[in-house]
Amino acid sequence: MDWTSLYLKTSNLNVFILGTGEVATRRANKFLDHGANVRLAGNHLSEDLEHKGAVLCSTDDADDLVKWADLVVVASGDEELSEYVCGIAQNKLVNRADFPHKGDVIVPTSFNIGEIEISIFTNGKSPLMARQLRKKIQSIITEEDILKIELQDYARSILKENIENQKDRRKYLYEIFEDETINDLIDDGKIDDAKIYIDNLIRGLE
Repeated sequence: MDWTSLYLKTSNLNVFILGTGEVATRRANKFLDHGANVRLAGNHLSEDLEHKGAVLCSTDDADDLVKWADLVVVASGDEELSEYVCGIAQNKLVNRADFPHKGDVIVPTSFNIGEIEISIFTNGKSPLMARQLRKKIQSIITEEDILKIELQDYARSILKENIENQKDRRKYLYEIFEDETINDLIDDGKIDDAKIYIDNLIRGLE
């Protein structure tokens, strides 16, 4: 497989989307929700996108929009125009909703559980199965899992201040993960008590 999963920082990224249909709207919402500047070229713009700050432009301005953009998203049913935009965007990152493997960037199926984002990519073989896998993953991740992530982050920040050796920090994180008292507090939803317990535990390592 030629693709490598990465996360792109999109705050203040300039994103030009060719098209204003259903797929283009989904792409626009995704980038707007993550802080990007989004301009779409097409016939109409939903009130929701306007409220979020998206700008509707004319397809006649495609050349200028490509120059402005850091990322170009092609999500139009106009095949001739799509090929033209891709042709002038050769020095830009390009996401093609029509032929994903012809672009440089894939926008996978993704969803959030708390602050955790999970993405699924089937290499373009089955968007339907990507959605089914999403449902399965959502069904097995619990509130306790999210709390454990929060506590691991909390413990890591304290350990970095107190334990210099990375291997030692990793060992202590495993011990905290498996600690029965902490797990009992998580089961009871006592996250603040768990943090106090971790504070005392780490101070005892000094």
